[in-house]
Amino acid sequence: MNYCVKIAYDGSKFYGFQRLNELTSVQKVLEEALSKINKGEVTIKGAGRTDRGVHANGQVISFKLDINISTNGLKEALNSLVEPYIYVKEVKEVDDNFHARFSVLKKKYIYKINLGEYNPCYSDYIYQTDYKLDIDKMKEVSKLYLGVHNFHNFVSGERDNSECIVHEINFREKDNILYIEFIGKSFYRYMVRNMVGAMIDVARGKNDIDYVKNALESDKEINIFTAPSCGLYLENVEY
Repeated sequence: MNYCVKIAYDGSKFYGFQRLNELTSVQKVLEEALSKINKGEVTIKGAGRTDRGVHANGQVISFKLDINISTNGLKEALNSLVEPYIYVKEVKEVDDNFHARFSVLKKKYIYKINLGEYNPCYSDYIYQTDYKLDIDKMKEVSKLYLGVHNFHNFVSGERDNSECIVHEINFREKDNILYIEFIGKSFYRYMVRNMVGAMIDVARGKNDIDYVKNALESDKEINIFTAPSCGLYLENVEY
């Protein structure tokens, strides 16, 4: 049986989503738990390979089990093995063609920035900058990202193709926290964090908007500030 599972996790407790040798990763913990339940090795596929320190409220994984188990039974069994830093929110049976990564239509990421006084309780979960930010300038920069672009200067590592489409970028503030929402089909490694970093540098006066335009349009390598991983959340995946 093929399963689709929605999970949340505290990224500060893991070396990223993807299995990496013997280091503690979200994938490693889930696969070990599922292998116990299945009494046989299980490999999972994730909708997104979040980096070390990046959180999730709506990550999706898919996998196949050899045993017969109800969705409620699987949810309870998994949570008993992976809590407290991973939580299974929903379990569904899906057809054999479903793949957590390749079946994605849209992803939503949210980046959180504390605009108020420093709070040590936020240190692993919300980015806290020492600079006063001009939010209107951040919104102006965000409009440059919309549509189809080659984001090669906003992506970490070598790729044959860094082109993708960003459908929406939305801003909201609540209790001195700025929430920046990114919606698109594909976001490559460090891409959202670099998009936020470029907005921050313009908003604090370090760079102007032409610097970001050039980073999007130029074939030359241009350095971009990478916003810390603590503020980033994979919020939702749409199929």
